[in-house]
Amino acid sequence: MPKQSPDAAAPRQHAAPSSVQAAAGPVPEPFDEHADWDDETGGEESEGTTRTFVVPSGLSGRLDKILAELIPEHSRNRLQTWIEGGHVRVNGVCIESVRHKVWPGDELVVVPQPDPEALAFEAEPVPFEVVDESDDWIIVNKHAGLVVHPGAGNWHGTLLNGLLYRFPELRQLARGGIVHRLDKDTSGLLVVARNEVSRQALVRQLQARTVGREYVALVHGWLGQSGTVDKPIGRDPRVPVRMAVGRAIAPKPAITHYRAEGSGRLDTAPVTQVTCHLETGRTHQIRVHMASLGHPLVGDTLYGGRAIGNAQRQMLHARRLRFIDPSSGTEVSFSAELPVDLQRVLDTVEWIEPELPEPGEDDFDDY
Repeated sequence: MPKQSPDAAAPRQHAAPSSVQAAAGPVPEPFDEHADWDDETGGEESEGTTRTFVVPSGLSGRLDKILAELIPEHSRNRLQTWIEGGHVRVNGVCIESVRHKVWPGDELVVVPQPDPEALAFEAEPVPFEVVDESDDWIIVNKHAGLVVHPGAGNWHGTLLNGLLYRFPELRQLARGGIVHRLDKDTSGLLVVARNEVSRQALVRQLQARTVGREYVALVHGWLGQSGTVDKPIGRDPRVPVRMAVGRAIAPKPAITHYRAEGSGRLDTAPVTQVTCHLETGRTHQIRVHMASLGHPLVGDTLYGGRAIGNAQRQMLHARRLRFIDPSSGTEVSFSAELPVDLQRVLDTVEWIEPELPEPGEDDFDDY
């Protein structure tokens, strides 16, 4: 087994305890969502309130297009969803076809429905592990498979839903206090702000690239001892769910520092355990950067990795996290042991001990 890098020196250090289940608590009142989750409720209108229109003279055509003219505060896609869901009547008849043609004088009755985004911000008893907490922050050790916040296809059962259930005061904060994310199938540490002052302080630290984030990854192939990937990352123009370097849509600066900790064979295939430190925090950053070197993560099939050695997900874990406490001004540091599934895969590797560099000027704790 390759040696582990030492923990960074810090005034406070914490190790993740065993899993903690979300505690029961009152369900808080709704709040205004952050701008990234567009609110299309149309001002004062409440869901379930019936609205009646008469198609004016000179206006005719597809039902969805006419409704878009009559209710411009709602997107056409949302209106189409209402029609197909049976929430629109034309002259007393429920119409579920967006192509249904309407004419001047037709009566349209619409029952507005809540947005999936609005419903997503509900408190739910989602289990998650809390490493530590203060009046300013919450440190979560996210398990693989847990989505951080609601989005298309994952409107419920997310970390955000669990946070709102366990910490109702987070409803007052944008994104429920979440200031950075981990991919669904990446495990490990992330910090959640508990009030607006600390949220802004943590966001500023992330923008200034002073938050320390260390990851453990298992990649395909035998990787050199250390290096830095400085390649902007943007959306893959060919596959929307992928990110890419090179020819990408709206690329943003992305820098990953990495160091090989040990190489060996897994199911006869060469692999390397790698420690990565993020200088930036782009979507899928480590996964994309390692794949760009020709060393995709084991189990990361989206970026060319293979599921060998019983790897059921990308082998990536956010092991350490450090930042400046907004109240005390001192550095705090946290660590989380490798999850069982990743450790099990590492235990099956036939390791070949490499010559590792001694800690010094190039130690990753400097990042």
